[in-house]
Amino acid sequence: MFSKILIANRGEIAVRIIRACREMGISTVAIYSEADKNAMHVQLADESYCVGGNRVSESYLNVPAILTVAIESGAQAIHPGYGLLSENAKFVSLCEQCNIKFIGPDSEMIKRLGDKDIARKTMRKAGVPVTPGCDVVEDVEQAKKEAERIGFPLLIKARSGGGGKGIRRVDFIEQFEDAFLSASSEAKSAFGDGACYLEKFIHPVKHIEMQLLCDQYDNIICLGERECSVQRKNQKMIEESPSPALDDKTRKNMMVAAIKAAKAVNYVNAGTVEFLLDRDNNFYFMEMNTRLQVEHGVTEMVTGLDIVQWQIRIAAGAKLTRTQDSIFTHGNVIECRINAENPLKGFRPSCGRIRRLHIPGGSFVRFDTAIYQDYFIPPYYDSMIGKLIVQARSRAEAIRKMKMALSELIIEGVDINRDILAEILSDEQFVSGEYTTDFMAEFEEKHNIQ
Repeated sequence: MFSKILIANRGEIAVRIIRACREMGISTVAIYSEADKNAMHVQLADESYCVGGNRVSESYLNVPAILTVAIESGAQAIHPGYGLLSENAKFVSLCEQCNIKFIGPDSEMIKRLGDKDIARKTMRKAGVPVTPGCDVVEDVEQAKKEAERIGFPLLIKARSGGGGKGIRRVDFIEQFEDAFLSASSEAKSAFGDGACYLEKFIHPVKHIEMQLLCDQYDNIICLGERECSVQRKNQKMIEESPSPALDDKTRKNMMVAAIKAAKAVNYVNAGTVEFLLDRDNNFYFMEMNTRLQVEHGVTEMVTGLDIVQWQIRIAAGAKLTRTQDSIFTHGNVIECRINAENPLKGFRPSCGRIRRLHIPGGSFVRFDTAIYQDYFIPPYYDSMIGKLIVQARSRAEAIRKMKMALSELIIEGVDINRDILAEILSDEQFVSGEYTTDFMAEFEEKHNIQ
C-alpha cells in the first residue's frame, strides 16, 4: 500500500479523497492555487504546496509544477479526482515516466477510450449495442453525406469531447454546416482535437450509467446503475439509484453489456459505462469514463462500498475481495448537485463570501463539500460547491427526505440553486420517474426560466 498520495485536484473531491486516505492511514499531499490558499483541502492535507496562479491553466493544469511537488514530497501515487487531469493521457504517461503511480487506468487505456470513435468501434466489435451513426468524418462535405444517410435529427460529437463540449444537435440539413464547424472549433479549442463523428439523435431517452470496479487480475464487479437524466446543457443536476426506468431484465442486460465493455479493453480501476435508454427498453453505448464520477457517492450509499478506497487499493495491486453475487443495493439514493449560481438569471455563476452556513443532517444524509462559514468562493472554478445525498427505503421516501434536507440547507452570501432543485423534486414528471433528458428544457419553459 502507498504511504503517501498527492491529490491533483481541489474542492469537495480533494476533501473526499483526503478523508479516504486518512481512514487508510495514508499521508496526503495537497496542491493549491493562489486563490485556494485558504481552501479546506489545503488545511486537511498533511502537506500543501502552491503550484501557481488563480486560473486552472496556471495551477491545477500546471503539470511540471504538480510532478515536481509529487517528486519532492515523496508521494508514490497521484489521485486526480475528476475533471482537470483525470483523463489526460499525456499527464498519466509523464507520471509513469516519473515512476509515480496514477490512480486510474494507464495512459494507453485513457487514450484509447478517450477517443470516442475508437471506443465505438471497439464496443461494436465486442457486441455492445452502439448508437447508430458513423465514424469520424474528414470534412464538411463527407459529414453532410453521412448526415443525409443517417437522417435527422442527429448529434455531431467531438471525438475527444467531454463535459458537454463539442456536441451539437442538428434537426435540418440547412443547420448542419454551421453546427459542424462550431462543434469542431469548440472541440479543437477545448481538447486540441477538432475531429467529429455523427450519431442518430435518439429521442426521448434516459441517461443511465453503470459503475464498475476492475482489478488487474481480470476480476470485474458491477455496482449497479445511476440515473442521470436530469441535466442542463449536458451537465447533470440530479442523480439517483436505482433508476425508476429499469426492469430487472433490462438492468441485468445492461450490467452484462457494461462488463463486456470493460473486458473488451482489459480495463483496470474504477470506470463508468454510460448508456442511452429509449422507451422500448433498447439501450446503446455512449461512452466509457476512465475516472471517478462526480456522482460516485450515490453508488457508495446504495451499495455500502467506498469506491475511492477501492481505487487506491486496485492501483496498489490489490485484488477485489468482493464478487458479483455479494453486491447488494439497499433502498433508494438521490443526489442533488449544489451550485453557486442563480437559475433565475440564466444560471449565472455566483462568487463571494459565505456569511452563514447550515448543513443538513440526520440519518442517511450526506453532504460532500469543501465550503465553510466565512469561506470565499472564488470566481475562477466550476460553480459546484457541494453534493447533497440522501438514502431511504423507497423512492418516494427518498424524494421527501431530499426535499427536507434541501429546506435545511442554508448558504448565505452567494446565490445557490437550492430552490430550483426542490421544485424539480416536486414536478409530476420527476415524481413519476418518467423524466428523460428533455426534462430540464421543458421544465425551464414551463416555469419561464430564461
